[in-house]
Amino acid sequence: MGHIEFTPTREQLAYTFGGAAPLKTVRPGDVLKLWSEDAFNHALTSVDDISSEKVDLRFVNPQTGPFYVQDAEPGDTLAIHIVDLTPARNWGASATIPFFGGLTSTDRTVFLQESLPDTTWIYHLDTERQTVGFQARFGDFEVALPLEPMLGTIGVAPPGAEVRSSLVPERFGGNMDSPEVKAGTTVYLGVNVEGALFSLGDGHYRQGEGEACGTAVEGAMTSTIIVELIKGGAPAWPRLETDSHWMVVGSSRPMEDSWRIGQVELIRWFEDLFGLHPMDGYQLLTQTALAPVANAVDANYSVVVKAAKSLFPAAQAFDGMHAELRNRAAQL
Repeated sequence: MGHIEFTPTREQLAYTFGGAAPLKTVRPGDVLKLWSEDAFNHALTSVDDISSEKVDLRFVNPQTGPFYVQDAEPGDTLAIHIVDLTPARNWGASATIPFFGGLTSTDRTVFLQESLPDTTWIYHLDTERQTVGFQARFGDFEVALPLEPMLGTIGVAPPGAEVRSSLVPERFGGNMDSPEVKAGTTVYLGVNVEGALFSLGDGHYRQGEGEACGTAVEGAMTSTIIVELIKGGAPAWPRLETDSHWMVVGSSRPMEDSWRIGQVELIRWFEDLFGLHPMDGYQLLTQTALAPVANAVDANYSVVVKAAKSLFPAAQAFDGMHAELRNRAAQL
């Protein structure tokens, strides 16, 4: 098991999935400690900075990577276990960007009213209390919120030589913005190209489900992960596993299609786990599944469909890969 630490230069940051040359080759079983830049590319550092002047939308969601995984071939499954996520700065930023967000006019949902005010909020971290501080911009109010680090973006290169913006969530993963992509989670991604070419970035210090305004508490992140390779068995859409849940992330528009993708893929996972007929899986999922909205804003919307392990007989996904990676993580 190799240990690799990597901090990219600004010139090495990627802004797409696919179309970027790998920065390093890693082997299955390697432990990686990676630094990644915030979603705004360090453009918003003060409440006086506004996105329309400072943020270049060509260079948002910068990715650390891609990394070439030795022996990974199309049809394989890449398992990425998140061991630890640690904020790399003592502050994070959020913003309302003109004509971007879930509760404003956008380029696709068009109304006559002006955009909402272009506004920036800075959240300061209290590392001892493990909180991030919200301070109102239009009144006298503040509150300390629990620090809950997650990765907004993680994925592999798409198939067919496609190049997709790091703003997009899709089958390859990408900008899913799910709070479930946190320490203790194993992310399963289908490999589409030789070497998988995975990358990650877009650290969130915390985020509500749906990411309503389109930006979380965005901050640079240090991510410790374990990379593993499962030959064959590639899932059609990203699967997540924690100690307590099996989950699938569907990403599409309209949002109900994201929900449908997640539902169908979880039924297929029930087939793998329990040998269930699809109709029995459909009925069982109907009575047990949860479906939190991960992202209601971006080019595609993401919905997580999840099943609590406690409701089902004991079963091992991918031959117990999650439990094995949890054990390795505990030994680091």
